[in-house]
Amino acid sequence: MSLPISSRIFSSALVVLLIFGAVSAFGGAVLAIVFNGAGVPLEHLAGTPFSTFFIPGLILGGILGGTQLVAALALLRRRHWAPLMAAIAGFGMLIWIFIELAIVGYSWLQSVYFGLGALELILVLALLGIAPGLVSPGHTNLPAIAGPIGTGPRQASRRKKRQRSRA
Repeated sequence: MSLPISSRIFSSALVVLLIFGAVSAFGGAVLAIVFNGAGVPLEHLAGTPFSTFFIPGLILGGILGGTQLVAALALLRRRHWAPLMAAIAGFGMLIWIFIELAIVGYSWLQSVYFGLGALELILVLALLGIAPGLVSPGHTNLPAIAGPIGTGPRQASRRKKRQRSRA
């Protein structure tokens, strides 16, 4: 079964983002585990249950990187559960960043990875048809999502009927 062109573009973009997220998480895990944070002061772990970056590195590589990689592979193999896995990976990225912000504080990289997770979720919504304007912007039979009251398709149909009955 072939996907429509717009769905293939969004699916391909999502795969690229997921692979980038997985590679980044695996790289970060190596830095955390092998090099004990690679220059990030251990003071950032004060008040946490961690005395080294070993466990956070395992979580980063195993859970975050793992979900990103599994989601990318599922999309490439067109598994029916791929959108769910991609959503889990996107939410996982956002959760990781929120926790990292609370523990370590802000860095510009966190904005990049927060954007990555958010974009993954947006692409999942587009692939599921929940954001139909993204997938098929030329589609004219879509209901109005937002706008002034009385501007939806039902109201337009009622206006046309009233105008015909007046004529």
